[in-house]
Amino acid sequence: MTPGTAPDADDLRAAFTRFFTERGHAAVPSASLIPHDPSVLFTIAGMVPFKPFFLGDEVPPWPRATTVQKCFRTVDIDVVGTTLRHCTFFEMLGNFSFGDYFKSKAVPYAWELVTEVLAIDGDRLWITVHDSDDETEQIWRDSVGVPAERIQRLGEDNFWKMGDTGPCGPSSEIFFDKGAAYGADGGPAFGGSERFVEIWNLVFMQYNRSADGTTEDLPRPSIDTGAGLERILPVLQGVDSIFATDLFLPMIETAQSMTGHTYGEDERVDVGLRILADHGRAMSMLVSDGVLPANEGRGYVLRRIIRRAVRRARQLGVDGPCTPRLVDAAVGTLGAAYPAMAEQHRLITDVVAREEEGFLRTLATGSNILDEQLASGVESVSGEVAFRLHDTYGFPVELTVEIAEEAGLTVDLEGFEAAMDHQRNQARAAARAGNAMAGEQAYRSVLDLEGQTVFVGQQPGGYSAPARVVAVLTDLDPDHAGQAEIFLDRTPFYAESGGQMGDTGTIVTETGSALVYDTASALPGLTSHRAALTGEVFAGQDALATIDGQRRDALRRNHTGTHLLHAALRSVLGDQVRQQGSLVAPDRLRFDFSHHGGVTAEQLAKVSAMANADVLTDAEVVVEETSKAQAEAMGALAFFGDKYGERVRVVRAGPHSVELCGGTHVAALGMIGPITVVSESSIGSNTRRLEAVTGMGAIERIAVRDGLLAEAAALLRTEPEHIPEAIDRLLERQRAAEKALEQARGREMQAEAASLVAAAEQGVVVARRDGLAADLLRELAQSVRNAGGLRAVVLGGCPDGERAALAVAADRSGVHAAGGVQVHAGELVKRVAPLLGGGGGGSPEVAVAGGKDPSGIDRALDEARRALVGD
Repeated sequence: MTPGTAPDADDLRAAFTRFFTERGHAAVPSASLIPHDPSVLFTIAGMVPFKPFFLGDEVPPWPRATTVQKCFRTVDIDVVGTTLRHCTFFEMLGNFSFGDYFKSKAVPYAWELVTEVLAIDGDRLWITVHDSDDETEQIWRDSVGVPAERIQRLGEDNFWKMGDTGPCGPSSEIFFDKGAAYGADGGPAFGGSERFVEIWNLVFMQYNRSADGTTEDLPRPSIDTGAGLERILPVLQGVDSIFATDLFLPMIETAQSMTGHTYGEDERVDVGLRILADHGRAMSMLVSDGVLPANEGRGYVLRRIIRRAVRRARQLGVDGPCTPRLVDAAVGTLGAAYPAMAEQHRLITDVVAREEEGFLRTLATGSNILDEQLASGVESVSGEVAFRLHDTYGFPVELTVEIAEEAGLTVDLEGFEAAMDHQRNQARAAARAGNAMAGEQAYRSVLDLEGQTVFVGQQPGGYSAPARVVAVLTDLDPDHAGQAEIFLDRTPFYAESGGQMGDTGTIVTETGSALVYDTASALPGLTSHRAALTGEVFAGQDALATIDGQRRDALRRNHTGTHLLHAALRSVLGDQVRQQGSLVAPDRLRFDFSHHGGVTAEQLAKVSAMANADVLTDAEVVVEETSKAQAEAMGALAFFGDKYGERVRVVRAGPHSVELCGGTHVAALGMIGPITVVSESSIGSNTRRLEAVTGMGAIERIAVRDGLLAEAAALLRTEPEHIPEAIDRLLERQRAAEKALEQARGREMQAEAASLVAAAEQGVVVARRDGLAADLLRELAQSVRNAGGLRAVVLGGCPDGERAALAVAADRSGVHAAGGVQVHAGELVKRVAPLLGGGGGGSPEVAVAGGKDPSGIDRALDEARRALVGD
């Protein structure tokens, strides 16, 4: 960060990332706000993308990592604006250790970054630890030097768990004391919540909790750090609110410009301006990450955010559109850090502007009805009115509640839910009675008049077939001129089903042709060929329907390969494995399956070996139709996503696989070629995903890997089969070199300590030693003190040419060879730290300081010398 200026958000992101990459952490880009973990709606913390690593479901590609992760939490939506510190979208600074380092490194890392890199005054920091965590308190007190009176014990607030079972452990937090003007003293445990602000949370994942509540030690304890960017910035910039930082101030200024109000003129106005600032950022980032307004799930949260902002803008006097200007400000603030957001600026604006326009129509109608209800003198808005607003006018019930509460009324939510349940029951009954939508009516008409489509593409070579066009629908999608859905009496085109993608190809008649880009089931038994038309294709014409044969062959290989992998997984992992989903594409296959734990490399190798062994048998793939009962007696397994009648199709592929399946398959297993597993990972609780390639895709992958292996062997000057031994030798040499370096450093440290002891004056050593990191400087000071029976040792220096560091070690035993008074290390550091342009603190025995002004090192040492031995 730039000396002499208040750091901005970019500075903080860069300083945090640089600090941990310099200490061996991989800098991992932020994941999306839409998580892969289905158990959470949004990415709510920095650890969410790494959850499979912490659970042991996947092997992390790095032992330690650092991120600046985009996060969104719905729990704070209603609180935002009423405080100076809550927001919905935020950025979580994090450093993570996946079984690499633990408390003894994580705690000093945190303190060093906060007090030395960020130069936050250590005397204004408080620490909390869990009631049971003696080890962490000792590290804070003895290794870091935080006074015992500023370390507090908390209960469940300092214990983190991923769920009722699984990894868990104590946590330790750093709080910043904003001062007496913000609340009562007493530290985080007893003081004011606005006064003591959490800026750092260390989670020590060291236990595994079982279903019965007992815990056992994890074999590889891990670290999960969460430090809120928005919480730290006010401390660095000397302001008392996140809304006064460079992340929010442009948003506040835009809100002021739109509304004509000034921030600070009235608390009600201030709440509204803060809501606009926060929601503007949140809606922009959500849309940027792929969330669109909807009536459920993530889309509903986005819709609620947009509508709350629009309504608040109206309350503050805004007549025209407000969301585009909020998006502009948000992109201007965050676009440099997240380039994808800047690239999608126009899309974001279009999405939120359309939502605002639609909501304003809803708001105008719904508000009139609600105003009549409120003016009638009732004490509560009835459930029937709330339901009518929701069902007829699209007025969200949360908005009804919010408006009612502002008028001092309640809403009959039980009555609302009863009306909703009644509507759902009516909808189910209507569906059972066969009420159809307009599109389905057109399809139904074709099916009733012409009958089912006969599929003639199962047999190898069935790539082309004469057919009759029975219907062409061109008006179902007016936005796509020149495109149509074509229906034939018979077809070689396979309609997408059971995970297998639909065929592509051509349909040619005397007057025109159609390029089929997708094939789907419009209704059971009715195949729709979705195509781009050239010329004219109309009902009654004879046609030649031809699929893309190479693409179909690739689909066959991958579909049968999926069956073999399913059978192999059940054989290796157990019969509890069940398919949960699949994708059979021309270039790859994807297979989702249920399994209670991770899959080891050895197990995955067995699965691959078994599937490929089946391929080598070149066994015939036998397909037969039989009754469902007979198929079950044969042990046939149902594939996920397929629907079965009384007559079913059984596919027997080699000695292990018997499946119910309507898809296309190879005639013999040898036609699949090699099967190569590309990846295996967790996609949710007890759900795994395997991806693989077959045929030429597998051969090409093998060729690429062989090339990489040969390149690695050449670099190691060995043969490919001897690469592991060569790497072992290289690692052994590295370990030997590191050990020798450590020993040399130890000898150098001892010699340096002896030299400094010899130069002691009146039981005190004050010296400058540049080039030593802060932890080494502290270690040297303690070594000098312990070796010479000295009162105090003060060492200062410039570790890297940009920052200043100072360490004090004092002897408090009361007996000194050179006499003199006792020295309080913490008080001495506090006295000289301002000369370094920073802050510091510690215990009476050990204290450290850091700052951004290396030119002040000599002045700080001179001041320490005067304090200890006089002029």
